[in-house]
Amino acid sequence: MGRTRLINIGHLYGITEGLSPKIGSDLAIVENIENAYLDFEADRIVGYGKMSDAAGESAETYDVQGGIVYPTYIDCHTHLVYAQNREGEFVDRIKGLTYQEIAQRGGGILNSVEKLRSMSEDELFSESKTRLDKLIKLGTGAIEIKSGYGLSLDAEVKMLRVVKRLKQAYSIPIKATFLGAHAFPIEFKDKPEAYVDYIIDVMLPAIAQEGLADYIDAFCEAGYFNVEQTKRIVQAGNQVGIRARLHVNQFESFGAIQMAAENNAISVEHLEVLSDADVEVLSNSSMYAVGLPACSFFIKIPYTDARRLIEANVPFVLASDYNPGSSPTGNLSFVMSLACIYMQMLPSEALNALTVNAACSLGIENEVGSIAVGKKANVIVSQQVKTLSAVPYQFGENVIDAVFINGQLTT
Repeated sequence: MGRTRLINIGHLYGITEGLSPKIGSDLAIVENIENAYLDFEADRIVGYGKMSDAAGESAETYDVQGGIVYPTYIDCHTHLVYAQNREGEFVDRIKGLTYQEIAQRGGGILNSVEKLRSMSEDELFSESKTRLDKLIKLGTGAIEIKSGYGLSLDAEVKMLRVVKRLKQAYSIPIKATFLGAHAFPIEFKDKPEAYVDYIIDVMLPAIAQEGLADYIDAFCEAGYFNVEQTKRIVQAGNQVGIRARLHVNQFESFGAIQMAAENNAISVEHLEVLSDADVEVLSNSSMYAVGLPACSFFIKIPYTDARRLIEANVPFVLASDYNPGSSPTGNLSFVMSLACIYMQMLPSEALNALTVNAACSLGIENEVGSIAVGKKANVIVSQQVKTLSAVPYQFGENVIDAVFINGQLTT
């Protein structure tokens, strides 16, 4: 395969050879070149610079016509594999019911569990593949996918096998997270400790033996898994070499972040409610803080206090939380808009949080997350917008003209 060259790029954004997350004031810095070119060979970036310095010939050229180019997004928190949408609960929320009230009526996560258990693996794979195809066209070039709508050994393994099949079917980086501790299933409704034992003694060993999970997760929240239960699950994951990425502080703050730091968690995610003590723990840890503004938007809860975390030098990341109940979107351009409008993040900060920082949080910073020689040729080409700020500004429009994955134009 010969060289492909993108030409007449108005601004080439996201240039960094570094392999560390951007924190503090550095999060606002997005290196860029005006009037640029970008070269691919096979699936890798092999060169870039100003158009006036472009030398040699390429087998194929793609004229950006003054639009912008930047790295594909990386979505480090999704629930992409699920059975059916839950639009009925959307109407319930319009009528005034809260997320917790819907769950108490048998909706929420348990609604998805019932539907998923009855679906075949092949059907689940087909639906998940259709969703992932759409996300790639919207600029997602790497993704994490959680289980958690099975809540039994057979159903959780089914979900994770679907993720494994997606890994085999796609050339983008995909990470799998075991979220058996998403809720207490009906059969364990009055036996929460027994379900934690079941996760640790039955589900986790089988999943680890089959190599189905890169990470482990738990929904540590009032009414779901408490700090001590979550701690047991995290420690069991550590014992088999599967570190944690945890749902915490969505509705309450009660020590989950401290526990996560003490038990070597990679990230804490949601963080809509933060105490001073939580921020201090994060600022003195190596954990990533992941904000999920689409969830806040959809179920009308507070947004993660991004400015507070950024100013505390916490490595901050954005993700979609794509799921059928509380965030039915994987559109990361929209997530960028929400971060700018409601979390007071600069467009440059939001882009870094969705690219280089997200890559670091998933351990794939050597492959994706920035424009650098040797990294995957995964980039977004905009329509003829002139600056990065136009992406979140035009929140109701898709400003993406093309997406290249491994140097190939997606269709």
